[in-house]
Amino acid sequence: QVQLVESGGGLVQAGGSLRLSCAASRSIFSIYAMGWYRQAPGKQRELVAQITSRGSTNYTDSVKGRFTISRDNAKNTVYLQMNSLKPEDTAVYYCNAQKLWYPDYWGQGTQVTVSS
Repeated sequence: QVQLVESGGGLVQAGGSLRLSCAASRSIFSIYAMGWYRQAPGKQRELVAQITSRGSTNYTDSVKGRFTISRDNAKNTVYLQMNSLKPEDTAVYYCNAQKLWYPDYWGQGTQVTVSS
C-alpha cells in the first residue's frame, strides 16, 4: 500500500510563496504520474499540476507561470512551488498518484490560505 504525506501548507499573504511537498512511502515514481489537486469550499476538486514519470508537466491555466511542479525520484517526493499566490488559490491541496488501469492514491490534504 502506498501512502502519500503532504507538508508545506499554511497561511501566506497575497503575492507570497509556499512550497508543498509530497513524500511517497515507497518508490512509485518510475511508473506513476504525480499531481496536485485542490478543493476550495463549495467547489469541486480540480487538477492544479501534474508531472508524468518521464517528467512532462501540465498545469491548469490559472496557475501557469506562477506554480511549478517537480519531482525527486531519489527521495520519492514531488513538490509544488507556488509563487505570486492569490486569495483564489486558497484551498486544501491534495497529492495524487495515477497509473492507467490502477486505482489512484491520495494524500490527506494540506490547507493553503492566502490572505488579501
